[in-house]
Amino acid sequence: MKENIVIIGGGIAGMEAASRLLDLGYKPIIIEKSGRLGGHVAEWNRLFPDMTPASDVVNALTARSSEANIFLNTEISFVNKLKDSYNIMLSNGISIITKIILVTTGFSLFDAAKKEEYGYGIYDQVITNKDLEHWFNTGDDARVSNCGMNAVGFVHCVGSRDEKARNSQCSKVCCITAVKQAIELKQKFPDAMVYCFYMDLRMFGKKYEDFYISAQRDYGVRFIRGRVSEVSENIDGRVIVKAEDTLSGKPVKVTLDLLVLMAGMVCNPDSTRVANMASLPVDSDGFLKSRDNIADIIDSPKDGVFYAGACTGPKTVPETLAEARAAALRIHLYIKGME
Repeated sequence: MKENIVIIGGGIAGMEAASRLLDLGYKPIIIEKSGRLGGHVAEWNRLFPDMTPASDVVNALTARSSEANIFLNTEISFVNKLKDSYNIMLSNGISIITKIILVTTGFSLFDAAKKEEYGYGIYDQVITNKDLEHWFNTGDDARVSNCGMNAVGFVHCVGSRDEKARNSQCSKVCCITAVKQAIELKQKFPDAMVYCFYMDLRMFGKKYEDFYISAQRDYGVRFIRGRVSEVSENIDGRVIVKAEDTLSGKPVKVTLDLLVLMAGMVCNPDSTRVANMASLPVDSDGFLKSRDNIADIIDSPKDGVFYAGACTGPKTVPETLAEARAAALRIHLYIKGME
């Protein structure tokens, strides 16, 4: 089929949509600004709740989408709206005329350094969920490798559900990611004390509650309901965390070898950039605004422009893949309606 379909973003949403469009007989075009496909998932170690290796998912998607026209290390320079189509100019000088754009630009992680009270970028032994995931994958982070690993803490909702951070929404996956990473650390360091400081635990997904119970029962992870009020460093370079256990009503003070901040999802600046070029609206939470948030989450307010994945808000991997499949079918029906 000759119709150009431009997919902006080569993460798991873009690859899944491309693979389904290939199955339907189209030859989609993937535009990815980095030098590889897979997005954030390509940087992860294992996926909750089944501890599936992330590389298995990324490798399978890469293989299924390999027949698409793929441009790596390529950005969108500008988008011009024509009478009934779009002219997309790429950073490599190529121009594409298309009636159909699928935006799969994903998310960015909140910059934990903005929450100075937690000490990220100030104290050596304060890292983020992304940093820890990188260490799980590569073993390459001296902050983790060289610490005693006798006691580790996780702080939930860093930059999420936070009016001061201008992000009042829940990032959806931080709680379960903390549980996953806590279990992974306990598997590597069985004798370590591991603490999770949380406001509310949101175990909404399939088998998430079982995962959380296993973290307590099988691995001895301690969950403390209470916001961390102060983080400091002692003379030995260890991290001192003060919080209030709101269930017991007592203050808590622990000394840790490592503190992990669960940085939440925020809108990818690339999403906003594309939205500005194509005159697409941004919602009050900073993510791209769908036609509506119930029946038309994958439809933009503009004809021919569709969304999939975390460009419209925090999503899990299964949700992202499901939206990508739905978007591929929606595009197929849209093209059939034009014929």
